[in-house]
Amino acid sequence: MIRVMIADDQELIRESLKIVLEMNEDMEVSAMASNGREALAALAKTPVDIILMDIRMPELDGVLCTKAVKERYPDVRIIILTTFDDDDYVYSALKYGASGYLLKGGSVQELADAIRIVVSGGNILNPDVTNKVVKLFSQMAHGSYVAETDLQGLHDLSHTERSIAQLVGRGLSNKEISAALSLSEGTVRNSLSTALSKLNLRDRTQLALWAVQIGLSQMKGEGDG
Repeated sequence: MIRVMIADDQELIRESLKIVLEMNEDMEVSAMASNGREALAALAKTPVDIILMDIRMPELDGVLCTKAVKERYPDVRIIILTTFDDDDYVYSALKYGASGYLLKGGSVQELADAIRIVVSGGNILNPDVTNKVVKLFSQMAHGSYVAETDLQGLHDLSHTERSIAQLVGRGLSNKEISAALSLSEGTVRNSLSTALSKLNLRDRTQLALWAVQIGLSQMKGEGDG
């Protein structure tokens, strides 16, 4: 059973999400909160697997709550739900460890599928949001944002790990990377895990953001025609 917390300052949204999510036999809404502080207090009493987190809430917003949750409960997954397609929020929420970011207004099935993907260790981004993130980091990569430590990390990767990180930054799946680089999917998974360890990154989403941030995803690579 997937235990879900809903953190949103609008009661109607909380109650509506609870009803539709509990129509799924593998999900139960274990806790609800109207702001980030309530979410943290509830989490201390009621363990959950995933939080559906609104961005703009009083007292403690979704971005800072995400940061606090991941610091205290690193295994709890977070999907950010918002009506605001805002670059800064996208960047900050993902930087602090959110595993997904969806715009409100999507279908119930999409949300349920996203929860299952994230709880199983995957990441999910709304396509519109992904485009914004890529543009944001591309701008940063051409400015003074990229730190020397980020570039040093690139040199620490093997040729294969660098190629895989580049394609992850372009949004390719392991299967697509396997085909592009003529590697087995097992090799791709192992190299991906090693790259994350070398770069001290949490997951695939952070690796993708890193690759875009330093400009790796825009470089010509082995998988290019």
